[in-house]
Amino acid sequence: MPLLENAGDLIRANLELLRDGKKAPLVTLGSLTDEQLAQVNNFRLANDFSPIIARIVFIGRHIYKSRIMDDGYTIKDVIEQIESATQTSAVVRVTELRTSLENPNKRFDRYGNSVSDRAVLECTAHHPWPELFSVIPIGDAIKPKGPPRGRPFEGQ
Repeated sequence: MPLLENAGDLIRANLELLRDGKKAPLVTLGSLTDEQLAQVNNFRLANDFSPIIARIVFIGRHIYKSRIMDDGYTIKDVIEQIESATQTSAVVRVTELRTSLENPNKRFDRYGNSVSDRAVLECTAHHPWPELFSVIPIGDAIKPKGPPRGRPFEGQ
């Protein structure tokens, strides 16, 4: 899934708005490759789901809550996770419950983990556009020290 050149800026802007208690807009981050789109839609059509289009949209509410508020990651960390999970080489994983992209190449994060970053797409709320709903650094046994619940983490 190639990201747009300014995707990092768009992700940062939305996560900062959410941090400040404001509503973040729906923005376009990039698009699935032709191969990734075909893999997703082949599964969807075979299981009576309507097809999606390649354009990936983003708001960031779930990512902000789960990765920043709950796990203590910084906005910079989340951008790195998204950039890693959405590489063109990302492997498509589709089930009846989840559509995701996962980087097959592990990445060493700044906390000492070797992680496989997974981007989870939500394919219903903004259909036919899939939304980048979550990012999961699989293997992050060492999480950053998080902020007190409900307060933004300093140094983002």
